[in-house]
Amino acid sequence: MAKVIHTMIRVLDEARSIEFYEKAFGLKIADRFDFDGFTLIYLSNAEATHEVELTVNKGQSEPYDLGNGYGHVAVSVADLAAEHERMKAAGLSPKDIKEISHDGKPLGRFFFIEDPDGYKIEVLERRGRFQ
Repeated sequence: MAKVIHTMIRVLDEARSIEFYEKAFGLKIADRFDFDGFTLIYLSNAEATHEVELTVNKGQSEPYDLGNGYGHVAVSVADLAAEHERMKAAGLSPKDIKEISHDGKPLGRFFFIEDPDGYKIEVLERRGRFQ
């Protein structure tokens, strides 16, 4: 069986992205590999085995075109309201908390936040299928 191990995104500003992911989700650098044309930075925390891989292409000066195919990456948290307030206080501009139901039953509570490159991240409260 395959195991999903990381999600890769291209970022423009390494320092700004590392600061955002640490401040927003407590992700820290697990590994960093510098190559001639690019740098790979793997971010993780103690709660998850899945990592975020930041790819910094050297010489890239224009923001990446995210296109219309990318949706979002999702993370789960124990206390959605507390995380929302914490991110707000940290100046990270999370969107409003929303709820979604299916067949009249609550499915999830969540909010979205965007990283410095415009990638959307869904923050879900841990319950039901969103553990």
